[in-house]
Amino acid sequence: MMFLRRPVFVYVILLLSFFPGSAVWAQDSTWGVLPAQWRLQDCFDYALQHNITLNSLRLSRMSSEQDLLLSKAARLPDLRGTASQNLTGGKSLAADGSYPYRIGAAGTYSVNSSVTIFQGGTLLYDIRQKQLATQVAALNIAQQVNDLTILITQAYLNILLAKENLVYVNDVVTTSAAQVQQGQQRYDAGSIALKDLASLQAQLANDRYLLVTAENQHRQNKLSLKQLLQLPGGYNFEIVAPDTLLANARLLPLQEVVDTALANRPEVKNSELGVAISSLDLAKAKAAYWPTLSGNGALGSSYARDPDNNYFKQLDNNFYQQIGLTLSVPIFTRRVNKTNEEKSRIAVDQSRLNLQNTRTTLSQTIEQAYINVQNAQSQYDAAVEQLKYTQESYRIATEQLKVGVANMVDFLQQKNLYIQALQNYIQSKYSAALTIRIYDFYRGVPVKL
Repeated sequence: MMFLRRPVFVYVILLLSFFPGSAVWAQDSTWGVLPAQWRLQDCFDYALQHNITLNSLRLSRMSSEQDLLLSKAARLPDLRGTASQNLTGGKSLAADGSYPYRIGAAGTYSVNSSVTIFQGGTLLYDIRQKQLATQVAALNIAQQVNDLTILITQAYLNILLAKENLVYVNDVVTTSAAQVQQGQQRYDAGSIALKDLASLQAQLANDRYLLVTAENQHRQNKLSLKQLLQLPGGYNFEIVAPDTLLANARLLPLQEVVDTALANRPEVKNSELGVAISSLDLAKAKAAYWPTLSGNGALGSSYARDPDNNYFKQLDNNFYQQIGLTLSVPIFTRRVNKTNEEKSRIAVDQSRLNLQNTRTTLSQTIEQAYINVQNAQSQYDAAVEQLKYTQESYRIATEQLKVGVANMVDFLQQKNLYIQALQNYIQSKYSAALTIRIYDFYRGVPVKL
């Protein structure tokens, strides 16, 4: 998969070349070819081929291309052929003074053509407008790819987080079960009170509840990714965990990332093209004040049933040719042209406001991403230190429990502090990993784990 670097639309065009024929996997109906394990890149590739919204935007782009072809063809002359054949019945005065009923046949045949020679530049403006609309359609695809990339990355990391949390909670449950077994033996020997054994059993029940919660969260996170990828129902899969997960990175200066994003992000280019399109609407509205000059030509013939002239002779005698020019000058349009011009000016101002809002929103979003990275990395560093000390305290308390010198209240408190620190560590690690990748993605760095 290619992610969006500069210029954005070059990559979009390359992505479109793979649609719809060169799918990495077969259609969803062939479930057997879907992989059992997915890397993050596999998720990106599959979404590029199968995401319904993306494919719908691709169809919209194809429709825009057809509009462009139609706009270019408007400069060409048209050609229309017409033919009519009539039978006429009625009474008419004959030479002998009678009124017999007669049936007559007649026909006309013609070929007509017309072409717009000058229309104030409207045709050229329309062609340019349709070209920009095609670029907008491509940028819409690029923007959707960006949105999908972030959503899939977030869902993928959530699954990794849940899997790692599941491993640790499993270890905690195993340790708690061993502690209950040891406590039972010591209670049977009379070395601890029943309330101490009950405390250990309650802690085991609580740890098992945490395990069930972790398993449910893991299943829910997998479902979220499955829905994003629009995978078929009933299909089970696993994701591949990376060997290492970068949770710390050197941050580029905020303004540098903002400048890069403003110059390359598809939403900004889309808004810029919106200004250009509305400006062409204004130019077309002004062109309506100009006269329209068109050329036309026709070839035709006709015949009527006549005993003295046969069919082909009449067609030859009645054959005509016509060529001419038509000039249409708008003199008074009841303010139609003036209103269209003023509304086009308003649309230009609105598109400029949209561009300003897009730039402002993007800058603020990147600044928030920058703050998120700083916060996440600070939390991760603090969580690492917190886990280090609570793990050591829990280890000491566990050893004291084994030799029977631990206070049960202090032991359980140390254990709960350890579990909380462990969960904080896992959460902060994946939060830091996600925020780093989102921030880098705004400056055009492909998402990788």
